[in-house]
Amino acid sequence: MKIYAYKGKSNLCGERIRLARAKNRITQSDLAARMQVAGITLERDSISRIEIGTRFVTDYELKVFAEVLGVSMEWLTEENETL
Repeated sequence: MKIYAYKGKSNLCGERIRLARAKNRITQSDLAARMQVAGITLERDSISRIEIGTRFVTDYELKVFAEVLGVSMEWLTEENETL
């Protein structure tokens, strides 16, 4: 499997996930728990690695992140930092 990076990161959505999580005032542990309830098994450290851009995010994970955080998949992959 070839490993790809874009602007030194393994995902586009990490910063947006962090912003949406902060706006919703939930911790990384709470987000991991909400993801698990939605059917995606993630630990708090996985959320941390996603947010700093060192972990890939699959398309189905992106879909569930959008649902859990109340944002669109498109917003999660945009590069500007406005909410």
